[in-house]
Amino acid sequence: MRTLGGWLRALGAGISSVIFAAVIAVTLPFDRNGVVFHALARAWAHVLLFICGIEVQVQGLEKLDLGRNYIYVSNHASMLDIPAIIAGVPDEIRIVYKKELERIPLFGWTLKWGSYVGINRGRTAEAMKSLEEAATRIRNGASVLLFAEGTRTSDGKLQPFKRGAFNLALTAGVPVVPLTVNGSYHILPRRSLSIRPGRIVLVLDSPVVPNGGEGKDAELKLMNQVHAVIAHHYVNQ
Repeated sequence: MRTLGGWLRALGAGISSVIFAAVIAVTLPFDRNGVVFHALARAWAHVLLFICGIEVQVQGLEKLDLGRNYIYVSNHASMLDIPAIIAGVPDEIRIVYKKELERIPLFGWTLKWGSYVGINRGRTAEAMKSLEEAATRIRNGASVLLFAEGTRTSDGKLQPFKRGAFNLALTAGVPVVPLTVNGSYHILPRRSLSIRPGRIVLVLDSPVVPNGGEGKDAELKLMNQVHAVIAHHYVNQ
């Protein structure tokens, strides 16, 4: 029965995603700044989490000034990380996602033509162009979210970070918010489509302000600092 329930929750999540993707697709031509896109994405996230029986608990919101723009850097444990963060963090967040997701019919198309930023990790020049686009979004009044591990963990443990998020932070001169996601791997691990009900805990730590340096050494210093903060809060799953 537990497996059947997991598959039914996944089916409900899939149906709700298709419905919201269709609604978002209709609004895209009229949504120049992405505000409607993000509002509908947040509504989708709340509905999906409700269908799946998932509670999101947020810790550390008092450490942020939500009138500012940030670069949220998070670990990545599950496909449910995105809806949990969109629903739980009350900020105008634009997600930097891997371009492979654009291949998904309808859902991927809304990502491609919406206000989020796709990144091709296999092509350095295209990846840098995507980071420049993300920097532009920040200057125009939005925060962005990057998963610094590059892909979801396969064993529930925190992985090494990649430098892209920290290159963006130094380029844009924007504080980095370490964001730790706990509990999502247990609910929906990689290579599984059976969703368990449960709780996802988001831990926001104090923004880390870039020190004004540049180049690889400055990126690595910032990366190691943020990785240490997330590792401190992370619970191996």
